[in-house]
Amino acid sequence: MLYADGPSTHREIRISAGAARVWEVLADVGAMAGWSPELVEVEWQDGATYPVPGARYIGHNEHPVNGRWRTVAHFTEAEPGRALTWCVLDTDGRYGEQAKEPGHRMATWSFTLTPDGDGVVLRQSVTIGPGRSGLTAYIERTPEHEEAIIAYRIDELGKGMDATLAGIKGAAEGRQG
Repeated sequence: MLYADGPSTHREIRISAGAARVWEVLADVGAMAGWSPELVEVEWQDGATYPVPGARYIGHNEHPVNGRWRTVAHFTEAEPGRALTWCVLDTDGRYGEQAKEPGHRMATWSFTLTPDGDGVVLRQSVTIGPGRSGLTAYIERTPEHEEAIIAYRIDELGKGMDATLAGIKGAAEGRQG
C-alpha cells in the first residue's frame, strides 16, 4: 500500500455498557491521553471543552522515534451514542500552510458505536493522509521502502487503537478511571 492510497486500519471491541455510557467516556477526549501510547495531552481551543462539529484541540504527542510534535484535531462529526470523527492537521507549520486546509489532513480518526445486546461494539478507525505528515518525510528519504514504512506505521497505529479501546472499555464498564 502507498501513502497516496489512503492507508487505513480499524479495531473493534465489545463493551458491556450502553451507548450513552460509552459516549460519555468518548466525549472526555482528554482521558484519551491516559490510554493512547502517543497522545500525551489535549489542549482545547477557542473555548471548546467538548467534541462538537467545528470544535478543535491541540494534541500534544510523543513517540520514541519521532520525538514530540503537536497537531490540531478538528471535529467533523459528533453524534452522541453513535459516532465521533475528527481530522488531524499540522499545527507547527512544518509542512506548510496547506496542511491547515481541510483537503490536506494528515489523518482522519473516528469512533462508531453499534448496539449489541446489552452492550456496544465500539470501532475505532484511522485513514492516513491525504496531506503531508511526519510519515511523508520518511517515505521521501527512502521511497523504495514506502510499503514497509506504511505497513509498520499502520501496525503501530493498530496497537495504539487496541490500547485506547481497552482503556475506554475499562472506564465504561467501571473497572478503571
